[in-house]
Amino acid sequence: MVPYPAQGHVTPMLQLASAFLNLGFEPVVITPDFIHSRIASQIDPNHEISCMSIPDGLDQGTAPPDFFAIEMAMENNMPLHLERLVGKFLDHEDEDGGVACMVVDLLASWAINVANRCGVQVAGFWPAMLASYQLIAAIPDMLRSGIISETGDPQHQGPICYLPGQPVLCTEDLPWLIGTVTARSSRFKFWSRTLERSITLGCLLVNSFPEELTGQDNEKQDQLNGGRIFRVGPLSKHAESKINGSFWEEDMSCLDWLEKQSPGSVVYVSFGSWVRPIGEAKMKKLALALEASKRPFIWVQGCGWREELPVGYLERMWKQQQGKIVSWAPQKKVLEHEGVGCYLTHCGWNSTMEAIQWKKPLLCYPVAGDQFINCAYIVKEWRIGLKINEFGQKDVEQGMKGVMEDSEMSERLIRLNERIMGNEASSRVMANLTAFIDHLQSFPITT
Repeated sequence: MVPYPAQGHVTPMLQLASAFLNLGFEPVVITPDFIHSRIASQIDPNHEISCMSIPDGLDQGTAPPDFFAIEMAMENNMPLHLERLVGKFLDHEDEDGGVACMVVDLLASWAINVANRCGVQVAGFWPAMLASYQLIAAIPDMLRSGIISETGDPQHQGPICYLPGQPVLCTEDLPWLIGTVTARSSRFKFWSRTLERSITLGCLLVNSFPEELTGQDNEKQDQLNGGRIFRVGPLSKHAESKINGSFWEEDMSCLDWLEKQSPGSVVYVSFGSWVRPIGEAKMKKLALALEASKRPFIWVQGCGWREELPVGYLERMWKQQQGKIVSWAPQKKVLEHEGVGCYLTHCGWNSTMEAIQWKKPLLCYPVAGDQFINCAYIVKEWRIGLKINEFGQKDVEQGMKGVMEDSEMSERLIRLNERIMGNEASSRVMANLTAFIDHLQSFPITT
């Protein structure tokens, strides 16, 4: 099992590994050196899910590598080492059992070529919603229709609807439109290469569920280039990992702080771990808006972000006991707590599913990647949250009030939770995983 080496990808891959473990397999999760020690330190040596590392050639400094450094390592350094590791498994199949399949996160598409060279069956894994994969799969259509240029630049400003019945997106929401013009072009090449490699796959495991595509022909949507799509999500509920898998140490003190708060009063704020979220000016603006709201809050801030807070802010929050600011939080435990009334989020897929699991309404501020389409579903399709465009005091206060005091939104959350997290949904997920295992015998190996 080969995840893309970011927290939001490793977590669902470990959850999928846990599901395969329960079905009698012996999962081996392959991670590059720069994250392996963080994960391996949480694993009992006798654990049945194995995590193995491969050299990545990256500088093992204190700052995490950026998207482009990771891409270079995946394309140039890691394939040879993975091929050697798979070869060792194949050499000892008689002793240790055979390699049933290699499951590859599509953002780690380099590993598809490795599996093909080794003659190992390979399945894709999409750790987000199916709709976001379909947006990437629509790149050829968008090129033909002139929506985007050969470098991925939008050729007009405005709404696009690439599949009937789904929320309308804007051309500005395309997932590769991050950073400078050069960075955007490089990201578009990355996605185009990912799509080109994934076309060879006979099947794709998706961390999503049928209710995602309201009004769509689910049977038709589950076809993939002559192969099949198996919806096995949300894994955050149906296949929770026996390994934490967090890259960072969780600050458990926020749970003690939560115990002192009134039910439904706390705003939980987290913009995830991958893209630096909002910049210094917006950071200061949000900090002052949270303070002015007088509502208690927990705010997750990664390495270096605290330097962007207003002078004296941390001291004031500590003295007033209004805000608890931590570098990393035990998110599931926080969202599960009755003290939390809403979640101000970047709309990452794992965070979205965890919020639905614990029935917390969402205040949405998407930053990058698939977060814009996730936000569109949260706000327009499921109507379990509101989008916030600015961090002014009035914007933040109205947003909090809009999601924390809307009883109809709470009822929709409860209904959605039951549809995608209930017993019937769990049975469907296990049936789809079993169908995938049966399918392993039928889809071809590309060599």
